[in-house]
Amino acid sequence: MKKFTVLLSTAALLLSLATAGFAADTIKLGVAGPHSGDLAPYGIPSMKAAQLVVKKINAAGGVLGKQVELLIQDDQCKPEMATNAATKLVTDGAHVVLGHICSGATKAALGIYNDAKVPVMSPSATNPALTQSGDYPNFFRTIASDDMQARMAVDFTINDLGMKKVAVLHDKGDYGKGFAEFAKKFLEESGKAEVVLFEGVTPGAMDYSSIIQKVRREKAEALIWGGYHPEASKIVAQMKRKRMKAAFVSDDGVKDDSFLKVAGKSAEGAYMTGPRDLSGNALNKAANDEFKAEYGADPGAFFQEGYSAALALLNAIEKAGTTDYDKVVAALRTEYVETPVGKIKFDARGDAEGVGFSVYTVENGAFKELK
Repeated sequence: MKKFTVLLSTAALLLSLATAGFAADTIKLGVAGPHSGDLAPYGIPSMKAAQLVVKKINAAGGVLGKQVELLIQDDQCKPEMATNAATKLVTDGAHVVLGHICSGATKAALGIYNDAKVPVMSPSATNPALTQSGDYPNFFRTIASDDMQARMAVDFTINDLGMKKVAVLHDKGDYGKGFAEFAKKFLEESGKAEVVLFEGVTPGAMDYSSIIQKVRREKAEALIWGGYHPEASKIVAQMKRKRMKAAFVSDDGVKDDSFLKVAGKSAEGAYMTGPRDLSGNALNKAANDEFKAEYGADPGAFFQEGYSAALALLNAIEKAGTTDYDKVVAALRTEYVETPVGKIKFDARGDAEGVGFSVYTVENGAFKELK
């Protein structure tokens, strides 16, 4: 009996070593974002983008001769869940991480990755401080920052729409409030427009009629919103019901098909910033075609940015010839890679060089790029 027990223990040890050896022989790409909940439409496209990239790269022989293994964690865009997701990915040995999606969740998780020396790349976290503060040398993104899109939204509101009295609302989150604060700053600095109202609202509320009434009382000609589509859908619907003529201008957190579906006809005529339409880019078209072939539908928000992030991270490992943190970070900053958002590398702060925003409007139930 004792001999049998020893044999079992030896077998278990060998199995454990074999499993550990197999795990060490893969390149581990973590993917973190909202894969359930209200904001899942922002996270699922990037997760599927990573799956498509890994499928293609593994079929071609992998990275450094090793297969790429996906480690996926759902954070629902909630900071407390993001820290749990980050801890899990670090514990599971992620070499690089694609994520997180929302700025608040990203900020909450970055310290964990930074301490563990794990490079992280977001396709959508636009809060400027994530790169500009210098606190997160391990962070990169394939999308431009909020100060850029806030500047574009304000310039469009003042110069193209000709509005002089503007209300600015936000959802109190890192992303929405950050965008709104930049919008307020740029409006005040312009000398051409007055900020008649600046206020945060509670996300998830069923009714925003009281704040809409404030916007009406202040005689705002435009309402700039910083936040996501669930609240934006309710706000534009209530504006329409009250027959308000104020223009609705927002950010890329609203440029998602969910806004069109939930807001319906109330979305018509709304404006928002979003990543440039790069459908003319051959790699962009190829990635979209891959998605349609695999899933039988059009990709959603941040798919191209997620696809580009997965390519950039795995390319950096290949170019570095190792998963060593310092060498991978150096490769991200020096080695160009062709992606659906263009030929990119990353500056010293972690921002992708060459990416930017456009202004869109909703016309006949679809987003139309204006500038």
